[in-house]
Amino acid sequence: MQDIIVERQEQWVEITINRPDKLNAIREQTAAEIMQVIEEAEADRSCRAILIKGLEKAFCTGVDTSEFKQDPEEMFELWRRRKRSRKVNQMFRTLPEVTKPVLAIVEGYALGGGFELAMLCDLIVAAEGAQFGLPESKLGLMPGGAGTQTLPRLIGKPLAKEMMWTGRRLSAQEALGLRIVNHVAEKGGALEAGRELARKIAGNAPLSVMYCKQAIERGTNVSLQEGMNIEADSFFSLAFSNDKEEGLSSFREKRTPNFTGR
Repeated sequence: MQDIIVERQEQWVEITINRPDKLNAIREQTAAEIMQVIEEAEADRSCRAILIKGLEKAFCTGVDTSEFKQDPEEMFELWRRRKRSRKVNQMFRTLPEVTKPVLAIVEGYALGGGFELAMLCDLIVAAEGAQFGLPESKLGLMPGGAGTQTLPRLIGKPLAKEMMWTGRRLSAQEALGLRIVNHVAEKGGALEAGRELARKIAGNAPLSVMYCKQAIERGTNVSLQEGMNIEADSFFSLAFSNDKEEGLSSFREKRTPNFTGR
C-alpha cells in the first residue's frame, strides 16, 4: 500500500489515509487501495466493522486536483468513462453497498470529497476542531462524490444549498447539532471514541447488524408500506440463523453470547 496504512484491531480493520504532503487528498491510487481493503474486509467473517481515518491535521481534503489535467480533445472521453474508469468515483459508489458498518473517524479537515467520503460512511465520529465543508464552487467545480445527494438528505435542501453555494464550513459541534456527526470527542480522542463504538457493534450479532443496515438503506426512499415489507423479509430471514438461537439462549442463561455470523 502506498497511500494508506491498514491495521487489524480486535474485530475490525482500520484504514488510515496517509498522504500528509497533500493533506490527505485522495488520488486514484488511494481509492483503489481503500476498495481493495474493503473487499478483503467484506470477505473476512471475523471482521465486524471498518474504520476509515486520516491524520491529526486532516481526515481528507478532497480529491487530488493534480489529477484533473485533461487534454481538451479528450473531454468527451472523460465524461463517457466517468462511472467505470475513475477509481475515486467507483469508491464513492461502492461505500453505500458495503454490508458491514463503516465508521469515519475525523480529526482536522474533512472538506470536499473528504466530507463526501465521511457522509457515505454509516457513522461519523469527530474531534473538537474538526471542520466540514464543500468548497467546490470556489474552484469552479461542484460536489462529485454524492455530496449533492447525501447532504440534503441529512440536513435538508435549503441549508445544503447554502453550504455548497457559499462554501462555508461547519465546526464539529455544528455538525453534531445538524445530526451529520454521531459523536464529538475531545481533540485527539476521535479514534478511541470510534473504537469504543466499533467494540459495541462487534459485540452484537453480525447478521442482525447487516440486516438492519440493509433495511434502512433500502427502505429510506420508498413508501412506508414497501419499507415495512423490506423489514419483514429481513426480520424473518434472521429466524433461520444460528445467532438467533445463541442470542435467545444466552439471554435465558444470563451469559455473554458467542455470535458467529451464521
